[in-house]
Amino acid sequence: MKKRTQRNLFKGFTILVIAGVICAGYVYYCLFFPQFHPQKKVYVYIDRNDNIDSIYNKVKDKGNVSCFTGFRWMSKYRNYASNIHTGRYAIHPGENIYHVFSRMYRGFQEPVNLTVGSVRTIGKLARSVSRQLMADSTEIATLMNDSVFEQKMGYTKETMPCLFVPNTYQMYWDITVQDFFKRMQLEHNKFWNKDRLGKAQAIGLTPVEVCTLASIVEEETNNNQEKPMVAGLYINRLHAGMPLQADPTIKFALQNFALRRISNEHLNTNSPYNTYRNTGLPPGPIRIASPVGIDAVLNYVKHNYMYMCAKEDFSGTHNFASNYNEHMKNARKYWKALNERKIFQ
Repeated sequence: MKKRTQRNLFKGFTILVIAGVICAGYVYYCLFFPQFHPQKKVYVYIDRNDNIDSIYNKVKDKGNVSCFTGFRWMSKYRNYASNIHTGRYAIHPGENIYHVFSRMYRGFQEPVNLTVGSVRTIGKLARSVSRQLMADSTEIATLMNDSVFEQKMGYTKETMPCLFVPNTYQMYWDITVQDFFKRMQLEHNKFWNKDRLGKAQAIGLTPVEVCTLASIVEEETNNNQEKPMVAGLYINRLHAGMPLQADPTIKFALQNFALRRISNEHLNTNSPYNTYRNTGLPPGPIRIASPVGIDAVLNYVKHNYMYMCAKEDFSGTHNFASNYNEHMKNARKYWKALNERKIFQ
């Protein structure tokens, strides 16, 4: 009887051990065995509207999961539904549930490379940024058009584009709109170092005025080598008290950037951006000036040219002239080329 009891106890113990090993193995399989099999590194974006179910769907869809049970266990154990962190979370091929869940639960997200481009309007900038961040374009545009916020940042509606320095910046995908602008202000201040501020002062321009002039220069030519020449011409005009007479400002005033030929009717446009009717710089930039354009103004070529006209070969560069008669010769060649190509507007 005693031996039988011992055998039964041994069998029971063996069964328990085997069951424990099976359970432990299953737990290990669910939590620590590689369960994610995307073809390459992928990202799960969790926004303010996500709940636990939508997160489950995103993780399973992006991660190509073999077994998702462990993720559900961890979510319930850690009460993840009440502790969701927005952000951009990476999933690597061959990762396990424990590591992926732990990153998301703790909010350990990966930054994005946000590109601020040299675009023509604040609206385009807002849309471009919103496509790269969690923030909605309406949020961004609303703040940029808020007079109180503009004044706090040190700008007006017209000069707000001067805040931005086109570049690629690392930041978190779920950064708030307010923090995004703080970051842009920090990058602006870093860009406008003592050297650049000193050069602007030597020309007699503020950083906002440099950005405004740079935006015109960049609309005049895509040729980086020619930009300091164009900048020098406009600075000559500013110092002489002459109107800039920059065709791109007319396009901006009309909000018609497709115009290829400016007529007298266009030149009569009643706008503070019409640099044919108004002397000095317009109220603000006509696009977000790039570092190349800004540095072209700060390091402009000193010459005696006062006039320029697009070359008749449509190379995107210009013929420069120091007097009006020479300029008109260049202009007639360009007009002839336009007529030959039947470009009338």
